[in-house]
Amino acid sequence: MAFPAAPGKIGGMDFSAMIRANEANWDARVPIHVASRFYAEEPSAWFAPHEWDDLGDLAGRDVVHLQCHIGSETRALAERGARVTGLDLSAASLEAARAVPGITYVHGDVLAAVDALGPERFDVVYTGKGSLVFVPDLPLWAEQVAGLLRPGGFLYLVEFHPVLYTLGLIPTEDESLTLRDDYLGDRGPIRVDGTYTYTDGPPLSEATEYYEWRHGLGEVITALLGAGLRLDLLRETPEIPWKRWDGMVNTVGPWHRLPDDAPRIPLMYALRAVKP
Repeated sequence: MAFPAAPGKIGGMDFSAMIRANEANWDARVPIHVASRFYAEEPSAWFAPHEWDDLGDLAGRDVVHLQCHIGSETRALAERGARVTGLDLSAASLEAARAVPGITYVHGDVLAAVDALGPERFDVVYTGKGSLVFVPDLPLWAEQVAGLLRPGGFLYLVEFHPVLYTLGLIPTEDESLTLRDDYLGDRGPIRVDGTYTYTDGPPLSEATEYYEWRHGLGEVITALLGAGLRLDLLRETPEIPWKRWDGMVNTVGPWHRLPDDAPRIPLMYALRAVKP
């Protein structure tokens, strides 16, 4: 199935081949993720309690979940009574997501989301938890988000904190809290050759190459303000939905935090931005 292509260049750099590599990589991840214990959790388990408070009553509201992958969080939004549409770059991800009926899924690049989703506009745009690192152009992404919202609607973004990315998402041998990667994204794309995904399960047999782009909080917020949205909430929180270090303490479901004797650092953040 063809979908509208996003612009392929930023600052003279052609990133269309990188997007194609990411698409192939996510297609290859799907059978591993579908069979994993990681994604066997109930869909609502991927939401911290404060997320539901921030989102408010979703019953009867039109919600789009950008970069929805195999639809776990998408289903949780639908269970709250929302009319939900999921958008993803990976056709294989959407094929797996459609195994659970009742949700509309659209194949498309998030940087061309308005064209991919057509004339429909939404009360809520939901996205996050590892999505933004696959977005090369934040101002264009923010324009797409603003274009999808009805007046008075809002974006709710829940993401891994840039501080967590600096510590590295793959544990080191001694699992120390050491700055290893960039917080800011000024160096451009990061090429990764990842044999294993972030879930349990076997290694990838093909399409192991993918690309990421780091984004600091300032870059994210500036892009949203530049697209005409108004920020009305920003949270920094100490929990993540998997056990990143052996010493982490389980709180509820898949959620873990650092032990009490560890530094108090943000591991995730959430923001809400309203379209006037």
